[in-house]
Amino acid sequence: MISLNRRKALALMGGTVAAAGLSTPALSQVRKITVGALRFTSHSASFIALQRDYFKEAGLDVELKFFQAATPMAVAIASGDVDYAVTAMSGGLVSLADKGAIKIIGGALSEEAGIDGQKYLVSDAAFQAGVTSPAMLDGKSYGITSAGSSFHYMGSKLAQKEGISMSFKPLQKVGAIIGALKSGQIDAWSIVPHIAKPLAGSGAVHIIGNVSDVLPDYQVTTVFTSAKNAADERGMTGDFLAGFSKGVSDYNSTMIDRAHGDDGVNEMVDLIHKYVYADRPREKAAKSIINGTMRLNEGAAMNTASLQDQLSWFQSEGLVGGDITLDTVVDSSYVKTLG
Repeated sequence: MISLNRRKALALMGGTVAAAGLSTPALSQVRKITVGALRFTSHSASFIALQRDYFKEAGLDVELKFFQAATPMAVAIASGDVDYAVTAMSGGLVSLADKGAIKIIGGALSEEAGIDGQKYLVSDAAFQAGVTSPAMLDGKSYGITSAGSSFHYMGSKLAQKEGISMSFKPLQKVGAIIGALKSGQIDAWSIVPHIAKPLAGSGAVHIIGNVSDVLPDYQVTTVFTSAKNAADERGMTGDFLAGFSKGVSDYNSTMIDRAHGDDGVNEMVDLIHKYVYADRPREKAAKSIINGTMRLNEGAAMNTASLQDQLSWFQSEGLVGGDITLDTVVDSSYVKTLG
């Protein structure tokens, strides 16, 4: 294991205990940590755990740090700027894990049969030209943040399934991809429903397929930390997962299972709105937040079969070393594994 500053981490980018059982704080004093997140509903467990004091009860003083893509978050973990984070497995993350800097310790968002999930989208220009199903994307352009991102993976797996070829356009940030899709500069993209549905509702883009049809049980996002935290800060890491898992449970029971009825949903929307679509009036944000509801993995369980498929794809694309094993990337000792 190694400790990296941000410069070194960026340079390298080129080159089972259930969480529910970890409820006792590792230290009597509060530990201050930083948690990385995106302003997506899929990151709601962290927001809930913070707002409802689940992290505090676990002995942690949490500060959230927001990012616009997965790879910079992985760099921040490796450099020590962030202690724990939730984001998609990426080629950059795998490369840093191979250098002994990062470990995936749990799962977060997953595709699940019967739950509305991520969507494949096309621009209005492409749709009007006849691209009304994923099979019609042959020869078209597809927006991604960067090579080896989850967007790249979802697009490539779609192309493989349909036997088509697409060109992938790296645009770095989600906002840039949205702008390019709405203006017709790219033809297609995939994204979580709380973004996909409002875009489709505006008429600027169109939904033509579900990611779950291509990648059933896809482990969309993971919980990860530095290899040092995973190995040497087991108490603190368990405390983080305990607080996070309480946030997961609240989210699922309220937004998926509707255990607390409409009042519970409205209360949860108010909480999430502090972080997601915070620049919009509550009444406008609520629909998008509800549209983005996807189940999070109870107890931060992770689907290692899905993670292995992702790793194998990175390797087949030449994005990471062919000799990297899943054990290099994942520490499966903290949570239940699926698949």
